[in-house]
This record gives sequence, structure tokens and C-alpha cells, in this order.
Amino acid sequence: MPTLDALSERLSHYLSRQQIQQVRRAYYYAEQAHDGQRRRSGEPYIIHPLAVASILADMHLDHQSLMAAMLHDVIEDTGVPKPALATQFGDVVTDLVDGVSKLTHIHFEDKEQQQAENFQKMAMAMAKDIRVILVKLADRLHNMRTLGPLRPDKRRRIARETLDIYSPIAHRLGLNSIRVEMEDLCFEAMHPMRSELIRKAVKNHRGRHAEIISQISSSIRGRLSEYNISARVVGREKHLYSIYSKMAKSKKKDIDEIMDVYGFRIITDEVDTCYRILGLMHSLYKPISGRFKDYVAIPKANGYQSLHTTLFNAGNVPIEIQIRTEEMDAMANYGIAAHWLYKSESDQTSGSQRARQWVQNLLELQKNAGSPLEFVEHVKVDLFPDEIYVFTPKGKILTLPAGATAIDFAYAVHTDVGNQCIACRIDRQLSPLSAKLQSGQTIQVVTAPNAQPNPAWLNFVVSGKARSNIRSYLKNQRRSESVALGERLLNKALAGLDKSLADVDRDQIDLVLKETGLEQFDDLLEEIGSGNRMAPLMARRFLAAYRGTDIDLQASAERPLSIRGTEGLVVSFAKCCSPIPGDPILGHVSSGKGLVVHTETCRNIEDFRNNPEKCVTLSWEKDIDSEFTVNLKVYMENRRGLIVDLASAIHMADASIDKISVEERDARLSVTQLKVNIQGRKHLARVIRKLRNVAGVNKIVRLKN
Repeated sequence: MPTLDALSERLSHYLSRQQIQQVRRAYYYAEQAHDGQRRRSGEPYIIHPLAVASILADMHLDHQSLMAAMLHDVIEDTGVPKPALATQFGDVVTDLVDGVSKLTHIHFEDKEQQQAENFQKMAMAMAKDIRVILVKLADRLHNMRTLGPLRPDKRRRIARETLDIYSPIAHRLGLNSIRVEMEDLCFEAMHPMRSELIRKAVKNHRGRHAEIISQISSSIRGRLSEYNISARVVGREKHLYSIYSKMAKSKKKDIDEIMDVYGFRIITDEVDTCYRILGLMHSLYKPISGRFKDYVAIPKANGYQSLHTTLFNAGNVPIEIQIRTEEMDAMANYGIAAHWLYKSESDQTSGSQRARQWVQNLLELQKNAGSPLEFVEHVKVDLFPDEIYVFTPKGKILTLPAGATAIDFAYAVHTDVGNQCIACRIDRQLSPLSAKLQSGQTIQVVTAPNAQPNPAWLNFVVSGKARSNIRSYLKNQRRSESVALGERLLNKALAGLDKSLADVDRDQIDLVLKETGLEQFDDLLEEIGSGNRMAPLMARRFLAAYRGTDIDLQASAERPLSIRGTEGLVVSFAKCCSPIPGDPILGHVSSGKGLVVHTETCRNIEDFRNNPEKCVTLSWEKDIDSEFTVNLKVYMENRRGLIVDLASAIHMADASIDKISVEERDARLSVTQLKVNIQGRKHLARVIRKLRNVAGVNKIVRLKN
């Protein structure tokens, strides 16, 4: 059981006497506040804050973090108000305590929603001061160590949450020692029998192979002393959860196959010496091709640095060796906490800067997310990356999740670059935006000022930043388009009643907003534009104050709404009839989709034709230069080169082919379906004329319904 005196003794190695006194004062304050409270195990509650502070002392964290650890449950569990704590210990410590609080006072019907909300608030607190997450991780680690007295179902729930959120955060911040212990404790809580079996197997394996391990270790030390290189050689054991994960991932491998890899870590003083040792190891044992990784020159996203190589010894046993400096070793175990300096911003190490950048990215994700659950979904993507490293044209290295595309790269460079991306070059070759990137490639993004994200990108982007920014942009764009369309539909409905928006009193607008529960007039226009409210009904409601108004909703059908084809996401063209400029058209207002445009003869519009609240009379604007898709079926004699001739005819008519497929083919007849992009009925007539001139064409049909 930890004691305050034992903690003070450890703190004396790196904190001043005055700072230790402040930590002790925080302990006595917490002890008094938690007086009478006990944990499930029956121990006094103060044991928990003391243990959390002890974990942080292992990482040599500053006195303010240790004070926050002592006090982290005081606001939440003892009723001590935040101002009282601030008076006693200052704003910095109080803000840390406030950030770490578990937020259990927020209640949601859905447990998942509650966890997502808590994590979202924790991310915001992290952005303010990253020490919050260090205290929070230490708090969670001690809770995992003391799960014993809880019910099995509660143990499993806490372990799953830890494995989903806290362990990946520890990994992302480079806190390897905390991550490994958390994962093993989670494994034990979720699968106690499997955990015990693997633990026994590891113990047996270690006993059986002690001689081989000792022999390899002696060979490595001998080669280093031969060249007068000073270094520590330590055996590296796989932890239980890591072994279990490998067995689960590769169902063919048993535990002996996974354990039959001997791991060693060589720790030295200088970076140059690391590369010298690598050369000596490759001359001592035979290296396996493709298994060397240089994380010294290109560190991982969490700041981890080391040289990795896999070798074969005389008995063809694989040996994994990691070579690093003492500083890199500290970084590997304690990550951001290893060199956490508070004196000045310039003292921050690259690992700390990466962590800060990650937290800033979290804040950006949080701003763009529509809900806490969406935020956690994006964060989880970024917490489980098998990373790749790619280069900008200027040689800067960017880390992306495995499977990332040029769109992910563009958003990693800058949000505006992602939003305006139209093409990319991978290693100077023009490539599709959906192509998966590989480590070592150089990516150049081509942008255009008026370009905007394509909803189809959501089908292949993998990074949380790209996904959240695309969704946010489309959401905002859809709102502005819905508002614009809603205003046009409302004006049209009012015009049918011989009125306009100018005739509607502000008081009447406020009254309608109050009735509908909406805050702003734009919110109502958005509802109308997206089809959730009917413009004619809203027009009638706005004019209810005008007595004697002859409300003839049918009259509005006489004044068609003009369509250009560039209205955006809230105006879509029905695929059943594929209307094009020149076709007589009607609009169907669909909830959530906005306005769906059909041809007048389309069977799918029949049910709405006589309903003025659902059906809108439309017309085409003049001088439309947008492209529309038409499906054509061409019946022709079967012969060689027919596809080439059809494509050539369409090209000569200044149209483009979206898709071409041969539906039927026998000895004499061929039926080909074409999806062609054209600009209107006149353009379509020109295309059909050119197709009819192709030798052997018998009949051309435009497909509708």
C-alpha cells in the first residue's frame, strides 16, 4: 500500500522541498474531504488519489500534476465547490482537477452517448492542458488494478471502455508502459481463463528456452565489447494481450509459434552508436530482408524512435532487435511525459509537439462533429492507425493511417487544400484521388479555387480529419442551398396567393417560428428547402392574419419555378426518368431530400400530381450549360469495331460517355446501353443523329421509367 512518506521520498529526487510540501498539503486536503468515504474493497478512499499520484511520480511529472492527482475526485465526490479549491490551490491545479473529473452528473438515456459526451469534454480539457489526460490515464490505470471487488459484468464494461478509448490514447501519446499494463489488465478482466492459460504458457516457454536466450544475449554483449561499445542489452518479452491479439488475428498460429521469436533491446548513449550497433548485429547474425525499419530518421506519430531489425541465428531462430538511445527508451516508455517541460514553449521536444498537434486535431474534429458519437467515431479511426509515411513535394514527412488516400493527405496538409482538391500526382504520375498511398511516396495535390468536396469521397477516405471536414462542409453547404431553395419555394407559394415575403409582418414570422419551435427564419427556410415542411402550408400560415385573402393554392401551379441544374445537394434529378433541359418537368418535394425533378410523363410522379403541397410546377432556365445524364439503348447489327464507332460518333457530337455496356449479343444482333452526358434536348437530338449514321444501327431508344 502506498504511503505519503514513501511518495515524498521518491519526489525528492526531482522536485524541490517547497513543491513536495505543496503536494503533501493537497494530500491532507483530499484526506479531509474524503473522510469517511471508502472504496468497494473497504479501503479508505484516499488510497486511490495517493496511488494515482504515485503512478505520475514514476513519470517524473511536475508538482501541479501530482496535486491534481491528489484532488482529482474532490469536486465530484465530496461537494467541495470549484471556487473553494481555486482559493486553496490556485487556478492551474483547479482547472486540471476540473478537466479530470469524471462528469458523472451528466445523465443520458443511452450509456454509449454518455461515454461519448464525457470523452468529448475530456478532449476539450486536454486541448487546454495536456496534463489532464496524463492524470486521467493514471486514474484509469489504478482503477483497472483494483477491479477485483466489482461485479464481473461491470469489470468487463470498464475493461472494454479502457481498451476502446484510454489504451489507444496512451499509445498515441507514447505512454507505452501504461498502455501495456492497461491492455493486460483489460485482457484479464474480459477473459480471465485465457489470460491465465497464456501466462502459464509464457512462464513455461521462458523456462524451456532460458539457455538459448542467455547464449544469444552473451553473443551480442561479446560483439559490442569487441568494438568497445558501451550499451545495455535487455531481453524483451511480449505482453499477454499482444500474444492473444496475434493469435486471434492469425488463427493458424499457436502460442509456441508466436513465442519462438526472441526479442532484445540494445540501449546506448548516442544516435551514431545506434547505427554502428546495427551494422555489428547484421555481421553477427543474418538479417531477414524487408524486416528493417528506421524509426530514428522517421519517428512514429507518437514520437517513438528506434531501429528495428529481425535476424536469424545459427539455429534459424528469429531474433528481433531494437536499438535506441537512453532518451529514446524513456520516450518509448513514457512518451510525452518523458520530456514534459513547463518552463518555456521552446523547450518542448518533438514528441510533445506531436502530442500537442494531435490534441489540436482533436479539437478541430470536435468542432466539425455533428454529435459526440460522431466525434468518437472519427477519433477511434485516428487512434488505431497502422501508419504510413509519405512526403510533400518539398520533402516534409506526413504520417497517415494505413489505407489513406490523396484526399486524406490533402486534409492533413490543410483543410482548405482538402476542400479545393481536384487531382493528385503520386511520384509525379497523375493518379486517382481514391488510390491508396504507400510509405515513401511523394504526393502532390492539385487544387482549384472554386472546387468543393465530393460526397463520394466519404466512401474511401480513412482519416478522422478528412471525414469530419468533408461532412462538415457538406452539412454547411446543404444548409445554405436548402435556405436558398426554401426561400424560392415560399416566394412561389406566396406569389400564388398574390403576395410576397415583403407582405409578411415580422410579428407574424415570430409567431410562426414560436409555433414551429424554430429559432431563426433561416431555420424555417431550411426546413422548407429540405422538404420537411410544405411551402404552401407555411404561406397559408404566414397570411392567416390577412382576413379575406382568397387562398387558392392551385393558382401557384400557374407560375413555374425555374431550375438551372446547379442548385446543389437539395435539388436532384430522378433516375427513373432522367429529365434534361427541354423536357416538360414537375417537382416532388421529398422529406430530407429537398426537390426531386421528374419529367411530366413519369409514372412515379402520378401520386403527387394533384397535390399542390407536394408537387411543384417547374421550368428550365435559359442558357443552361450544365451536363445531364441520358440512358440510350442502341439496337444494331453485330460486327467488329461497333463499340469504337459508337464512341467516335458520340465524341463527334461533342458529348461524353459515362458508361457503355453490351446487354445482348448473338450472331446477328447486338443491343448496347449507353450512359451519355449531354446539355439538353437539342444536344441529345444531335447525338442521336450521329449515332444513326453509324453503319448497321437499326434503332435508338431513350430509356425512361
